[in-house]
Amino acid sequence: MVLVNALFFERFGDADVLQYGQLPDPEPRDGHAIVRTRAIGLNFADIYRRNGNYHLAGAPPWILGYEAAGVIETTGERVAFADSPFANAELVSVPREKLVPLPDSISFEVAASVMLQGLTAQYLVEDSVRVTPGTSVLVHASAGGVGLLLVQFAKAAGAHVSGVVSSEEKARAALEAGADRIFIGDEWTKEKFDVVYDSVGSTLAKSLDATRVRGTVVFYGMAGGDPAPVDPRRLMDESKSLTGGDLWNYLTSADERRSRAARMFAMIEEGKLKPRIASTFALRDGAKAHRYLESRAAIGKVLLLP
Repeated sequence: MVLVNALFFERFGDADVLQYGQLPDPEPRDGHAIVRTRAIGLNFADIYRRNGNYHLAGAPPWILGYEAAGVIETTGERVAFADSPFANAELVSVPREKLVPLPDSISFEVAASVMLQGLTAQYLVEDSVRVTPGTSVLVHASAGGVGLLLVQFAKAAGAHVSGVVSSEEKARAALEAGADRIFIGDEWTKEKFDVVYDSVGSTLAKSLDATRVRGTVVFYGMAGGDPAPVDPRRLMDESKSLTGGDLWNYLTSADERRSRAARMFAMIEEGKLKPRIASTFALRDGAKAHRYLESRAAIGKVLLLP
């Protein structure tokens, strides 16, 4: 039996349950390619899965990760993916329809830092609400992984972008990403915006308060807890819209994945999108990476390197 190094766990719990060791090599299957990973994205969803409170593929030992960049073993083709499990390993079997070609100009590290969060920011600006020049936008957690990229996508669309952060250091990061104005704490509740992007959840009612008549709140995360129910009569009375979003509802085909990724890579090549990598960890040090991400100290993307 051929073995491959991977980061895995066999019971739910804190970062200490993570183990680095050898597991059986993934076997080639029809319609799949074996990808040797060169950089792997770490996301809060991985922490939720490790804790046992998020959907998880397979049976123990579980391998986390849905996002990576690398090369196809048989051809050497550079590829990346955003929505295929078991990425926390040196070799991963990925459905070919979920692989996107990676231009030579985009490094493995940059690709692994944007496949999930960058494509999320993209649909939020292009699809959830069509942001146009002059649109006033508020981005919660604007120094977070999605937030920093969302600021840049909105600016590229011509919006006036305000951000909400929790510290001066994060304020600097959001301003460097292109935000026009930053609020620390609850200062934003005194303003009105055309579009409010809410990934916090518990702030949803306040986000609706801060939305102009005929404006829209885009709800796409619950980092701060579940939101209180919204009375639809309020939406009617105030002519406001509330919409939700999930990346998986947009990556619906191979063509859709590749066209969206190609547009995002072009923005990176043109300098309109500048991913920020907070830190990199060896895959064997995955437990340290999880603790770092959980500390909320990271500004930008955390990567695992096999």
